[in-house]
Amino acid sequence: MNLKNNLIVGLTVAALTTLSGVSAMAQDVLKIGSYPANPPWEFKNEAGVFEGFEVDIINEVAARLGKTTEISGYDFRALFVATASGRVDAVISSLTITDERLEAQSFTQPYFSGALGVGTKTDAGIADLDGLEGKRIGSIATSFPENWLKEREGELGYKSYSSYDTTANMLTDLRSGRIDAAVNDIVSLRYAFAQPTMQGLQVSVEIPTGDKFAIMMPKGSEHLEAVNDAISSMKEDGTMAALYEKWLGVAPAEGSLAVIPLPVPTSAD
Repeated sequence: MNLKNNLIVGLTVAALTTLSGVSAMAQDVLKIGSYPANPPWEFKNEAGVFEGFEVDIINEVAARLGKTTEISGYDFRALFVATASGRVDAVISSLTITDERLEAQSFTQPYFSGALGVGTKTDAGIADLDGLEGKRIGSIATSFPENWLKEREGELGYKSYSSYDTTANMLTDLRSGRIDAAVNDIVSLRYAFAQPTMQGLQVSVEIPTGDKFAIMMPKGSEHLEAVNDAISSMKEDGTMAALYEKWLGVAPAEGSLAVIPLPVPTSAD
């Protein structure tokens, strides 16, 4: 083999080695989609870095799998397209497991049992669900709260419904009086209303729903079982409980979803 051929072979080997290295690096990164304005579950801090309860969960999961995470922000509705298209490996955004979603997506075991809250001005005079009759209400597009409200439109008797792409826009309209009530995850509402800029707003009604929050992944993801096993180990060794208390301010109840390991769900029940 002459010098020219040796050079060609050498360059080819180097190129293949580089491509192999890039491929290996790509396999070591979990691409995560997230709604970037959903504290305390996930949000961007002043430096533009994602923080939050579920951010800590997915980062810990990745570490236990020998991987790192690359978290990107999406509008809430776009999260479902991102998983369906395989653009991301997983999504974190206080997502509720539903039978409808399980038809097109996969979910890990849940780690939180949620409730909805009705956010209002402190002087709104809304003390229960009956108080929503004739009122203008809003929630986040394609979210569990939106579906919950639409399924009960006749029962609740609200005057109008507004669908929002962002929590910030919804709460801006609540403060300005464009809507009378905002319905969302109660933890997110309480966290938001504790901020100095949200004075004059309160959670007026708590709605127990038993909806279960989990990590959403592409249907039949090759990572699903490994991620679920990592969550189980986090529950068993107390890591999940520690993160729960760090971000939600209280220890999880004994026997709750934050401490009991579970299999990958096949239904919302």
